[in-house]
Amino acid sequence: MMNYKESGVDIEKGDLFVEKIKGFVKETYTDQVKTAVGGFAALYDQGDRYLATGTDGVGTKLKLATELGIHDSIGIDLVAMSVNDVLCTGARPMFFLDYLATSKLDLEIHTEVVKGIAQGCLEAGCALVGGETAEMPGMYQAGEYDLAGFCVGDLPKDKIVEGNQIREGMKIYGLASSGFHSNGFSLVRELIKDEDQDLKAACLTPTKIYVKTIQNLMLENKIAGLAHITGGGLNNIKRMNDSFGYQLDNLPPMPAFMEKVLDKSALSPQELYTTFNMGIGFVFVCEELSKEIIQQFQAFELGHVTQAWSGVKVGSQLI
Repeated sequence: MMNYKESGVDIEKGDLFVEKIKGFVKETYTDQVKTAVGGFAALYDQGDRYLATGTDGVGTKLKLATELGIHDSIGIDLVAMSVNDVLCTGARPMFFLDYLATSKLDLEIHTEVVKGIAQGCLEAGCALVGGETAEMPGMYQAGEYDLAGFCVGDLPKDKIVEGNQIREGMKIYGLASSGFHSNGFSLVRELIKDEDQDLKAACLTPTKIYVKTIQNLMLENKIAGLAHITGGGLNNIKRMNDSFGYQLDNLPPMPAFMEKVLDKSALSPQELYTTFNMGIGFVFVCEELSKEIIQQFQAFELGHVTQAWSGVKVGSQLI
C-alpha cells in the first residue's frame, strides 16, 4: 500500500531543503527579527509588541477541488493554514493577502475562490487587504490554479506564548479537526480515487479556524503552549517545547469519513500519527481546566506533559 513518500511527497528532502537555505536566509535578519519557537510563525519587534507573520498554501487539496468543481471553500482553507499558525504565538491576526495563479482567469470559479478567502477572513477576524492574480498561460494545465496566503498578526509582548512556561504535569488539550484539513492530500487523493463523489466531497470539508476559540480561551486562562496540527501530524505538538514529553492517552474520534479513508490505507500507526491530524486540529497546554471550561470550548483532554522523556507518545508508542 502506498505511503506518503510514494505518493510524491518527500518530507525528509523538505527538511534537508530547509537546512540548506537556513544560513543565507538568516543573513537577512536584523535585530528586530525574532523567530518563534517551533517555527509556526516569525516575529518582528515593534517596541512594545511584535508583528507575527505566516504564509502557507493548501497543497494538492486544490486538485480535488478542481476535480469536483467545488471552489467555494478552498479559500477558507487558505486563510486557516496561515492564521492558525500565527495564532500559535498568541497573536491576533490583523490582515491577510492572497496570491492566485492560473493559466487563464475564470470569472465564475475564481470569484468563488476569493469569496471563500473573504469568508475565512471574517471567521478569523482579519481584513483581506490585498492580493495578486497572475495569469500565466503555459504554466498550469487548463482549469488549474494555485493559491498562497500571507497573514500578519498583532502580539503585545506580555501576551506572547513561547512554550517556555510549559511544566511537567500540565495537561494537554485538543480541539477537534473537521477532517483532513489541508494536509496529506497527495496520499488522500490516491486513497479515494475510486470512491464515490460524496466521500470525495466530504474530504473537501474546510480547515477549521481556531482564532476566536483560542482568543476567548486566553482571556481568562493562562496558556503555556499552542500547536497547529498540520504537516507532520501529531509531531507538531513537540514544536511547543521539544525539551518535554507529551503523553497522549485519549484521542477524540475522527470524523467518520476521515476514518473510512484511513482504514483503506493500511499505513502503520506511526505513519498515520506523523502524517495526519487524526481528528485533532489544534492543541494547547496549560494547568488543568475545570469541566465547565472544557465543555464551554468543546475541548478534549488528551494527556499530560512529562520530563521523563522527550517527544510525543500515543499510548506507549513514541512517534
